[in-house]
Amino acid sequence: MTEKDEMIVLSGLTRRYGNKTAVDHLNLKVKKGEVFGLLGPNGAGKTTTILMLLGLTEPDEGYAMIDGINCTRNAMEVKKITGYLPDNVGFYPDMTGRENLRFTGRLNGLNEKEIDPKIDELLERVGMTQAADQKAGTYSRGMKQRLGIADILMKDPRVIIMDEPTLGLDPEGMKEFLHLIRQLAEEDGRTILVSSHQLYQIQQICDRVGIFVQGRMIACGTIPELGTALVRENHYALELETQPLDDRLLGFLSGIGGVKNIRREGARLIIESDKDLREQVMSYLYENHYVPTHFRQKGGDLDEIYSSYFEHEEEEAHRHDTAKRGHGRREK
Repeated sequence: MTEKDEMIVLSGLTRRYGNKTAVDHLNLKVKKGEVFGLLGPNGAGKTTTILMLLGLTEPDEGYAMIDGINCTRNAMEVKKITGYLPDNVGFYPDMTGRENLRFTGRLNGLNEKEIDPKIDELLERVGMTQAADQKAGTYSRGMKQRLGIADILMKDPRVIIMDEPTLGLDPEGMKEFLHLIRQLAEEDGRTILVSSHQLYQIQQICDRVGIFVQGRMIACGTIPELGTALVRENHYALELETQPLDDRLLGFLSGIGGVKNIRREGARLIIESDKDLREQVMSYLYENHYVPTHFRQKGGDLDEIYSSYFEHEEEEAHRHDTAKRGHGRREK
């Protein structure tokens, strides 16, 4: 990625609140026209990162840039080219959808002759033409989200930042909304940063994702890249169902070198290991007349990838805390 392709650049971005580090030396580059998913649990630091991108919170260290503009030093310039969709979109409830958009157009200095044609065009694009003259206070969450996109597009931003945009949407509304997000990137060439903890929905639309835990980016890439990286780090998990599932089979599996854990999920075994066991296990099943009814190596799904990275990070943090406490006792 060359500098001219970069739309969002975070370098060493850090924000502390007292003794808590909400964002810890975050480095990230998002290219123009890309949909990037910032994924992590609540409290991971995603919203704090967004606030620094919008110039609403100053970093303690590092910097954030959007299209070459420093988000802290030139916050007003950043706001002109950036649209923000919060997790709970707010509109004036006693005004219609159309009136809310007209108000936004005037706030952004649009020519009066241009406002109404642009409103009609955007309402059609987000599928809100029929509800345009209803009061916004009567809108469902999905309708508000779609009107929120139209509201953002009134100022024709180069970058759109969305915080938990699919939260609370029904399946059909979710499908339509995700399709709209992809359109904004592919047809308009806009750069989109989506913050979310809803993994399944996000993996459908993102070009790349970053997994964010305790203020730190612990993994970043395409979903296939993250899955491949896990395999390289020797995180394997084999799902197995057989007829029968007996103690002899469990004894064989437990005795294989490299097996770290075996657990049951209903009728299914999950065999975690530091190497690929498929050939060895399948040979044993065949030679001993077991009938496999399910046999799959986990790892291609974002939910699985996220869980593996998250569990790995928790293990590392636990080891670090244990070592730190041990060091403290030795010093005493």
